[in-house]
Amino acid sequence: MFRIAPSILSANFAKLGEEITNVLDSGADIIHFDVMDNHYVPNLTIGPLVCEAIRPLTKAMIDVHLMVEPVDRIVPDFAKAGANIISFHPEASNHIDRTIGLIKEQGCKAGLVFNPATPLSYLDHILDKLDLILIMSVNPGFGGQKFIPEALNKLQAVRKRIDTSGKKDILLEIDGGVKVDNIAEIARAGADTFVAGSAIYGAGKDSDPHRYDTVLAAMRSELAKVKA
Repeated sequence: MFRIAPSILSANFAKLGEEITNVLDSGADIIHFDVMDNHYVPNLTIGPLVCEAIRPLTKAMIDVHLMVEPVDRIVPDFAKAGANIISFHPEASNHIDRTIGLIKEQGCKAGLVFNPATPLSYLDHILDKLDLILIMSVNPGFGGQKFIPEALNKLQAVRKRIDTSGKKDILLEIDGGVKVDNIAEIARAGADTFVAGSAIYGAGKDSDPHRYDTVLAAMRSELAKVKA
């Protein structure tokens, strides 16, 4: 099953509630929530209060990607705000296993995020404890960047690890530069969950509440070719 997760980083924040409702009505599966602290990454975005505000709008999963350091302090805040999945970068945690445990203690699914230069060896002893693995196909910090092709090799390597682990319910997510014209290739490399920001939220005109229909349908069409 393929899942499309629009990143609200690229949404119109003056109309955030409408943006989330419209994109889900147009066929998106998950809401991706990028949290940046101007410390771990050179940008500052949104916090738990925004997550809490959007939680009543939908029953869809809220996938929180924490680009913050240190990470443990803020995990309970996002869990309380309504997050379903909380992912973090291994470089931002002093004890990766402990952070995974903290996320699960809060009732959320746990994910680990790999930057383009982060080695997959971090998975060696904690793969069985994860619910999601996120491969960054850009360097984190800003939306609208171009896809880094090397991410395809990383996806293939992680897909092999998941398939041989026996825990095949782990989601393999990709984030960065995902578009209609490359989503099928990315899926063939092993991804099943696709974060897209500007490719979705940049589509059409603000005056049209259904402007996301076309781009999401096009992504589904490309993904259907992979299923076949």
